[in-house]
Amino acid sequence: MKRETLIKAANFCVYQDRTQAEVRKRLFDWGIESDNAEEIIAYLIEENFLNEERFSKIYAGSKFRVKQWGKQKIRYEMKAKGLSDYNIRTGLAEISDEDYEETIKDLIEKKANELRNEKQKALVKQKISRFLLSKGFESDLIWAMIGKVLGR
Repeated sequence: MKRETLIKAANFCVYQDRTQAEVRKRLFDWGIESDNAEEIIAYLIEENFLNEERFSKIYAGSKFRVKQWGKQKIRYEMKAKGLSDYNIRTGLAEISDEDYEETIKDLIEKKANELRNEKQKALVKQKISRFLLSKGFESDLIWAMIGKVLGR
């Protein structure tokens, strides 16, 4: 049973990077008791099947590049996955300031284009800011970039 569970858990981690909490939950779903689950997790860490630092870098980078999430939303989701503050900081460090600002700029331009028929400039800016806030970007940065892209 133990060897099969180790192989099954390793395959679970190989398929996609996971957090310890995700693996622990899966092991409990498989009916593995707490002590055995911790042994399996320790083995997975030792053999580098499970690496939360690697997970955090991949997670933060992909959520930013693919879903265009802001750092606040990424941080919140990583915290919800049970990652340590160190791993959250490490993951967010993968996002360069230049790429971050460029993404905000692109999103502002895209949203402004969608709202091009709106007559009230203040309303356009408000809708864009709400959109970017919902994606997890920081309000001070949003307003600074709206000012740069759309003017005051």
